[in-house]
Amino acid sequence: MSLKELESALDHVASGIEAHLEKFNPTVAIEEVGRIRKISQGIVWAEGLNRVQAEELVVLGANTIGVVLDILPERIGIVLLGPDKKLRAGDEVARTGRILEIPVHEDMVGRVVDPMGSPLDDREALPDEQRLPAQREAPAIMDRAPVDTPLQSGIKVVDALIPIGRGQRELILGDRQTGKTAVAVDTIINQRGKDVICIYCAIGQRSSSIAKVINDLRRYGAMEHTIVVVAEGNDPPGLQYIAPYAATSIGEFFMEQGRDVLIVYDDMTRHAQAYRQISLLMRRPPGREAFPGDIFYIHSRLLERSTHLRSELGGGSLTALPIIETEAQNISAYIPTNLISITDGQIYLSPDLFQKGMLPAIEVGKSVSRVGGKAQLPAYRKVAGDLRLSYSQYQELESFSRFGTKLDEETRNKLAHGRRVREILKQKQSRALSAAQQIAVLFCVNEGLLDGLPLDAMGSIEEEIVELMGTDDHLAEAVLAAGRKDAVWDELLDKLKEAVDKLSQKDQGPDDDEHAGKDKENREKGQA
Repeated sequence: MSLKELESALDHVASGIEAHLEKFNPTVAIEEVGRIRKISQGIVWAEGLNRVQAEELVVLGANTIGVVLDILPERIGIVLLGPDKKLRAGDEVARTGRILEIPVHEDMVGRVVDPMGSPLDDREALPDEQRLPAQREAPAIMDRAPVDTPLQSGIKVVDALIPIGRGQRELILGDRQTGKTAVAVDTIINQRGKDVICIYCAIGQRSSSIAKVINDLRRYGAMEHTIVVVAEGNDPPGLQYIAPYAATSIGEFFMEQGRDVLIVYDDMTRHAQAYRQISLLMRRPPGREAFPGDIFYIHSRLLERSTHLRSELGGGSLTALPIIETEAQNISAYIPTNLISITDGQIYLSPDLFQKGMLPAIEVGKSVSRVGGKAQLPAYRKVAGDLRLSYSQYQELESFSRFGTKLDEETRNKLAHGRRVREILKQKQSRALSAAQQIAVLFCVNEGLLDGLPLDAMGSIEEEIVELMGTDDHLAEAVLAAGRKDAVWDELLDKLKEAVDKLSQKDQGPDDDEHAGKDKENREKGQA
C-alpha cells in the first residue's frame, strides 16, 4: 500500500471515530463521594474529594449542606450551613458541582428569610429560578459613578452634619445599648415612599432583638419595602459567616435593575467573631486579638460591593450601613479600625451622651462623612456649617465653665445658644422629619430665635415649625430648592419669628441659666 493510500485510510478511520463520538451520550453520571473523618463545632473534616473546588457546596449525610473553605493535600475543611446532630464520622460527603448561590427574586420584598433564601415567616416558599453567587466581584472603578444623591435618614443630626449619599458606606459604631440599631432602623423607616429597597441583615443577634426590629418595621409600614435576612446567634457559625454576603447578593440583584438599595449589617462584630471561630477550628494561625490575618480582606471584599453604578449600567446604587459594637468606647480596637479604614465615614454613638438623655447619642466630634456632603441638598449648607461651629464652641466652653470661673456676658450667651442647639438636636425614635422640616428647625436655632426661650420649650417650638412646614407646601418646596443667598430665607425667617413670638406669649418658666445657678448654689451648700 502506498503512502498516499495509507493516509487516505487513516483519514477515513478518524472521521468514523469522530462521528461515533458525536453520537455518544453517556447515561451514567460519574459522582465523586468522600467520607467524614472528624466533626467539630460547625466544622467537618472530610477525605476522598480529590477534585472538589473552593467554596463548592457539598451534601453531608442525608441532607446537611456545607461549603468547602479549606483544601489541603490530606483533608478537606467544610463549614456546615445546617445542624450537625445527625452527622457521624464515616458518613458520605457528595459534591454538587455548584458554588454557594443565593436565590434572588422580586417577591423577597416584605419577607423574612435565612441566608440560604428559605422563608422564616411561615409564608409560601420563594421562587428560586434565578440565583446569584454569594461571593461576587465588586464593580470595577470605571463602572462606578460619583455619589451625588442624598439618602435621607430623617434624623436631624445625621442629615445636617453627617450626611449619607446613595452608594456610600457609612459605619455606625458605639458601645452596646447606645442606640446603633435604632439609627439604622429609623433610616429604613424613612425610606417609605422613596422607592428605595431596604435590607436588614441580622448577624448573630438574639431572637427577641430581631423580633423587636421586625415588629417596629411592620408597625411603621416599612416592611413593604424591606427584606430581613436572619442568622440568629444559635445558628451555625457558617450561616452567620455567609449572611452578609447573601444579603449583599440580594441587594445587587435590585441594584443591577437600576434600583436604589440600602443594606444594614447588624452587626459586623459578630460576623468577625463567627469567622474567627471558623478559622481557629480550621487551625488557621490567629493574628491580632486572635482574629485571622484575612479578616480585613473578607470585610473589604464585602463592603467594596456597595457603590453607585454609572447610568449606562442602570444607575442603581447600594448603600451600606455596617454596625460595629465597641467595648468601653475603644474605637481603636482591631475590628473597629479595620471597618473605619474601609468605609467612607462613621457615626459614633457615645454612652456618655446616652446616659445624659441626649438621644440619638451621636457624638458630632468623632463622627464624619467623607462623601455625603457632596450629595447633600444645597439648603443644608445654609445651616450645617454654623451649626457645627456653634456646637463645637459650646462643648469647649462647657468643659471650661465647669471649673467655676466667672464668665463674661459673651461667653454666657454662647453657652445659652449652645444648650439650645444641643436640645434641638434631640429626636425621638421613629420620629422622622422631612428635609424641609429639618432645615427650618435648624435655621431657627441658627438665627438665635430660640435663645430667649427656656430649654423645656424647645420641643414645643419644634412641633410648631414641623406643622408649619407640613402645611405650607409652597414654602417647603422653595426651601429645598434654595441656595445660601436666596430670598426664601427672609420669608422663612418671618414665619419662624411669628411661631416663636406666639410661643413666647404663653406662660414660661424661669430661664435654664437661673436653674443652673440655683443648682450650683444647692451643690455648694451640700458640700459645705
